[in-house]
Amino acid sequence: MSNVQFKNIRAAVTREKGAPFKLENAKIRGPQGDEVLVKVVATGMCHTDMIVRDQYYPVPLPAILGHEGSGIVEAVGPQVKDIQVGDHVVLTYGYCSHCHQCGDGHAAYCKEFYPRNFSGAGLDGETAIVDEQDQPLHDHFFAQSSFATYALSLESNTIKVPKEAPLELLGPLGCGIQTGAGAVINSLKVTPGSSFVSLGAGAVGLSAVLAAKVAGATTIIATDVVPSRLALAKELGATHVINSMEENAVERIKEITGGGVNFAVESTGRPEVLRQGIDALGMLGTIGVVGAPKLGTDSTFDVNDVLLGGKSIRGIVEGDSTPKKFIPQLVDLYLQGRFAFDKLVKFYSFEDINQAAEDSEKGITLKPIIRIAG
Repeated sequence: MSNVQFKNIRAAVTREKGAPFKLENAKIRGPQGDEVLVKVVATGMCHTDMIVRDQYYPVPLPAILGHEGSGIVEAVGPQVKDIQVGDHVVLTYGYCSHCHQCGDGHAAYCKEFYPRNFSGAGLDGETAIVDEQDQPLHDHFFAQSSFATYALSLESNTIKVPKEAPLELLGPLGCGIQTGAGAVINSLKVTPGSSFVSLGAGAVGLSAVLAAKVAGATTIIATDVVPSRLALAKELGATHVINSMEENAVERIKEITGGGVNFAVESTGRPEVLRQGIDALGMLGTIGVVGAPKLGTDSTFDVNDVLLGGKSIRGIVEGDSTPKKFIPQLVDLYLQGRFAFDKLVKFYSFEDINQAAEDSEKGITLKPIIRIAG
């Protein structure tokens, strides 16, 4: 490693389970092979960042998290073909590009998804970042670790976006927004004239509402327990909203739809809400599960209700998207005024990253974006 060139960076480090993010000086090596070095402009904060910080998922610590980065390409490795210095990019999840699932266009189910996104190192077991004491910091989180002024990604998960688009806004398209919108468009394939319910009106759930409107659903329902979120859901295209603290959500959904909803997305990660969604499906209805609870969490459903109703329950990772195709499509929809995900976000300075996490966990902010550069 003595010949490797390093760049000084500033990073938010998670050193212990549940500990606050700590801004530290560190060093990152230059890009090798098909790697891309990105100067990070901004990074969205996602539920997954918090559950890894709290070790619901066992990513080794100390680590640099962050997986909704956007920025400008600073340097590229010798094997990079289509990304150039100066490109504006969004960073998304890592995938191998050559397994059966990747080959079939389902990169979110890549056989190497875990080691590429959650192992805390590259596939060679090495990290690319060291702290001020030259001790390794676990990185490669979602093939980026973008809670830092610079991030290393791979060409495959570095998505070029138009320079006329507001770059600091676009990072959440790499995970949370992509997940909600992709669940509707790619996975469930919500059809024109159909009915849809988003169970949960957080950033992912409201992204699903936006996508259901784009897809042509004519009955769009959002459920939540926070009145402000339900008001925003109406603004974004929901035809009906249900406060499940005040009404029986299943009964109300069946009343609105005349017997049950065609499509549903569950984004809360709460087993009891998933059960409500299954019960609220109509004949041949489908529910997509995107909310992530603790590992080992069980849920229940009435087997005969699912059997006799021809209902489908399917898990969805990253909106089952092909990022190089889907993220630019979402950017185009935004620029056309048809996908107003900017109404979900609030910006924070890098120094206020812990405030952003707290506001997100309290439900004060739907989608924090941390401004890294400047």
